[in-house]
Amino acid sequence: MPFALPRATGAQTGPSAVSATKLGERVTLITGAGNNVIALAGDAGSVLVDAGDAAHAPALLGDVLKLAGPVSTVFNTHYHLESSGGNDALATSGAKIVAHLNTKLWMTQEIIRDWEGGKVYPPRAKAALPTETFRGTSGEMTVGGERIEYGLLTQAHTDGDLFVHFKNANVLAVGDAVQPGRLPTLDWFCGGWIGGMQNAQKALLDRADDRTKIVPAAGPVMTKADLQANHATIVRIREKLVGLLKKGQGAQNMIDAVAVDEFKDVMPGDAATFLYCAYRGLWAHARELGGIV
Repeated sequence: MPFALPRATGAQTGPSAVSATKLGERVTLITGAGNNVIALAGDAGSVLVDAGDAAHAPALLGDVLKLAGPVSTVFNTHYHLESSGGNDALATSGAKIVAHLNTKLWMTQEIIRDWEGGKVYPPRAKAALPTETFRGTSGEMTVGGERIEYGLLTQAHTDGDLFVHFKNANVLAVGDAVQPGRLPTLDWFCGGWIGGMQNAQKALLDRADDRTKIVPAAGPVMTKADLQANHATIVRIREKLVGLLKKGQGAQNMIDAVAVDEFKDVMPGDAATFLYCAYRGLWAHARELGGIV
C-alpha cells in the first residue's frame, strides 16, 4: 500500500508531496516527484530510474531516499525535465548518471518546442549531464543481487528512450514510451514518432510476462494486459494516420477531420497537438512508409 513520507528537510517547509509504494523487497516506486521514480536499495548505494524534477530533488535526497540509502546510480529514461530535472542535485550528491548518448546530446542543445508555442529549453548545466552513456542498444549490471537490464527503445517518445528492467523483482520501467490513459506526447523534434512508439511497446510486451509490474514515467503501475490494450490502440491510431497521410492529408486536415475522435474514450487529450506532432513524425518517416500519393 502507498504511504506518505514526512516533509523534506532544508528549505521546504510544507508537507512533501512525494509518497512511496513497495514493488518488491528492495524496489520502491516514488510518486509525486515530477514523474515516477523507481528506487532500488543496494548494499553499496541505491539505484534510481529517473530523477524527477528539480523542485522535488530536496525531497528525494532528504526523506524519500532514506528508504534506499545514498544514491549511487541514476538512469535517465529520456531528457525531459520532469524525468531529469533532479540530475543536478543528485550528481552533486555523488551519483553517476546513466543515459543513452542521444539523451546526453539533447541536453547540450537549445530545444524549441513549436507545439508549446515556441517554448525554448536552453542547454542543461554541465552538472546535469549524464556521466556514463552508451551508443548501442542494451546493457546490464547487478546491484545488491538484483540483475538490471536496460536498453534503447528506438525513436519512440524521443530518440533516446530507455527501459530499465529489474529482473529479479520483475519491475519494468518504461519511461514515456508508454503514456497510459491519454494521447501520447510525441517529441518529433527529438526523433519521437508513433511508429517508433508502436515498435517500442511491442518490444516491451515481448519482455514482460503476466506478473511484470510495468512502470511508466507518469501514471499508474500497469500489467502486461494494460500494456497490450495501450499498444492495440496505438496500432489502430497509427494505421489510421498512415492511411490519411498516404491520401495526401496534412496535419491541419487531420485536425479539422477530428481524426482521433473515435479514440477519445480510451485516450483523451489535446487531439490537435497530438495530431500535429504525430504528422511531423510520420512525415519524417514517409519514405519507409511507402511515400504518399
